[in-house]
Amino acid sequence: MIPLEYMPPLMFGGLVVFMLVGYPVAFSLCAVGLFFGFFAIEWGYFTLDFLQAIPGRVFGSILSNDLLLAIPFFTFMGAILEKCGLAEDMLDSMGQLFGPVRGGLGYSVIIVGFILGAITGTVAAQVIAMTLISLPVMMRYKYNMRYATGVLAASGTITQLVPPSLVLVVLADQLGKSVGDMYLGAWGPSILQIVMFALYTFALSIIKPHYLPPVPKEDRTLSGKQLWIKCAWGIVPSAVLIFLVLGTMMFGIATPTEAGAMGAIGAIVLAVIRHPKLGGMGKKIFIFSVIACLAGIAAYQVQPKSIWFQLCFGALYVGIAYMCVRAALLPDLRNLLVQAYQSTARLTAMVAFILVGSTCFSIVFQGVDGGKWIEHLLTSLPGGAWGFLLVVNLFVFFLAFFLDFFEIAFIIVPMLAPVAQKMLAPIVGDSAALIWFGVILCVNMQTSFMHPPFGFALFYLRGVAPKEVKSSDIYWGAVPWVILQLIMVVVVVAFPISVTGLLDKDKNIDLDKVKIEIPVDAGPASTGDATKDAENAQKAQDDATNDIQKALGGSDASKDVAPADAPKGAPADAPKSGSAPENDIEKALREGAQKK
Repeated sequence: MIPLEYMPPLMFGGLVVFMLVGYPVAFSLCAVGLFFGFFAIEWGYFTLDFLQAIPGRVFGSILSNDLLLAIPFFTFMGAILEKCGLAEDMLDSMGQLFGPVRGGLGYSVIIVGFILGAITGTVAAQVIAMTLISLPVMMRYKYNMRYATGVLAASGTITQLVPPSLVLVVLADQLGKSVGDMYLGAWGPSILQIVMFALYTFALSIIKPHYLPPVPKEDRTLSGKQLWIKCAWGIVPSAVLIFLVLGTMMFGIATPTEAGAMGAIGAIVLAVIRHPKLGGMGKKIFIFSVIACLAGIAAYQVQPKSIWFQLCFGALYVGIAYMCVRAALLPDLRNLLVQAYQSTARLTAMVAFILVGSTCFSIVFQGVDGGKWIEHLLTSLPGGAWGFLLVVNLFVFFLAFFLDFFEIAFIIVPMLAPVAQKMLAPIVGDSAALIWFGVILCVNMQTSFMHPPFGFALFYLRGVAPKEVKSSDIYWGAVPWVILQLIMVVVVVAFPISVTGLLDKDKNIDLDKVKIEIPVDAGPASTGDATKDAENAQKAQDDATNDIQKALGGSDASKDVAPADAPKGAPADAPKSGSAPENDIEKALREGAQKK
């Protein structure tokens, strides 16, 4: 028989062994959880009824969780935008815009990575698309190979932090916080990271200018008005889609799931209007739909839900339906939709299986007092909250060598969340503690895509890069960007305001200082007759007593008075004729009147 205090560390050890063998993570979690669960029942640490929580949580917290529906919507949106030509146009126009500047192609990759991160939310799509488009151009203009591969991989991982990141959705679900608050908290670090990447590029262009040469003037085919139009053709639709997804959530118009659904439809419409075979009729319907949308918004401002508002948005829905039908009729777009559905189904199934497996593991882990073990382990660290953050970040950083961010979020985060709330609340407040903790983990987990042995962004880049690009250049090129991401973790930990600045502040209310003032009626005016004044005062007091009783859910005292000729069979506790039972309120009011 294994003592109870040894069960939690043995569960962790067993999980590591399963994964080192190469068994899938979802099934490893299930196997370890059920294996130790059966032994815990045999040794009396909990009963068989305790395991009933597993199906209860699977059907109650996973399969019926509306928030997790945002994952397939955002995945589908990213899969559509990956191949609709948006990235090509933006990279081409931005490259020409920043071309005269040293490192201009690097700046364009960073900016486009940020924009694509705000509308796709998937690393694979972003790294592959930008590598296919930008790496040959950078090689043609003799960019340093390590810088080129590093900036492409790092700009692809920006999507992990920029809303509507799937990582933020998963972390919000696991930490029990609002997705909107998690997105608000992530905006500050996202912008700081973009600035940090741009500053590194600027510094490198000064220190080693031959690493980042400008684009020759003869190769810049666009200039002036044409260049700005092409930039707008890529940026404006992206900005509209970003507002559809993020703006509706920030303003409280839509939930994350509803915003994801609008983003998926918006991605289809964006892919259709960019298709060369849309035709004049399709363009006219699109313009008509945009006008109908603007007219509907104006009608809503004048009179919400008026007939004009309904007609305008009805026309908009007809236009959207036409665009979706056109997407199904155009062969290459239809193939794109099929591929997007398949990739979405694979990712969603993977997430669901990992969630079920992590549920089996976490319930048994809590049953053998694993939560207390982790809390004791982390709260006893030197340095208090800062020691806790240091150890957790180092732990997650090294776990990211072997585990994907989904696996870390579903296995580790639920165990750390209670301790994080307890340790970090004194620093940033109760409501912001887990938001800050989640964003710190998100910044940290970006590195899981950038460092060996399982840096998936590097794998994606290696898979689509030309053969003349050495693998050593890809891995060494990632090192400076991983260091920048770790510096970003330090900045977010040291300056919580970077996360909490946009969040609602906690309202600290001292209950001991709360005062409730009730206005006191001056009472009836004096008539000069002492008897009448006494009668009026008594009547006012009775009225006040009745009002208080009504407010407290009682009945009017005058209605409770039994008649003088009450029947003999009346209850023994019936009130006496002509008077009502005096309760505490009446007694207090009567004593107050006598003192006056």
